Amino acid sequence: MKLIALLMVALGVLAGCSSSSSGGGDKPTTAELNDQPKVGQYQGFGLQPPLPRPSFTLTDTSGKPFSFSQTAGRPTLLYFGYTHCPDVCPTTMADIAQAVAGVPAAVRAKTDVVFVTTDVKHDTGPVIAAWLRHFDTALPNRFIGLTGSQGQIDAAQAAAHVVLAEDGGQTHAADVLLYGADDYAHVKYLQSDNEADQIAHDLPLIAH
Repeated sequence: MKLIALLMVALGVLAGCSSSSSGGGDKPTTAELNDQPKVGQYQGFGLQPPLPRPSFTLTDTSGKPFSFSQTAGRPTLLYFGYTHCPDVCPTTMADIAQAVAGVPAAVRAKTDVVFVTTDVKHDTGPVIAAWLRHFDTALPNRFIGLTGSQGQIDAAQAAAHVVLAEDGGQTHAADVLLYGADDYAHVKYLQSDNEADQIAHDLPLIAH
């Protein structure tokens, strides 16, 4: 698994979700954002080649197994983080909620948002469920919250081609992956001032 983590380093930016002044790295730098290629009509950062929808099964907030393949054929936003993050995670989830609320109703109705915790010691199902309700109550589809063993979470991150979380899950990939109806992610997003606008622009484009 350490080898997988090393191989993934070049594929994503780590977000240090920490209130400590030494945490740093809460947002990607301007240089990092500019290094990400744009792809065609999308406003998100291009993935070349596109990433196939990953296959993994975790546990949802009601304690039942949930296969990510259950979202197949639907626009799906996937994000790895943890509920006690003081800055990046809640801001990212709020951006996602704002974006989904801003797209046409037909697209909004078929869009799934999947949050996978990187803090398996503290983020139980009820904790995740209560946290997600801060963001999705005005939307037609409740956000899907998932947890599992450390091995399962690591495997899910590897399958999604994001950097494996460290420091008990508090240093994790900043990527939000958007999978289209074709079950590929052509674009990803990093937490920034215009993240919500980027997602809202791209969602209708990948929904067909």
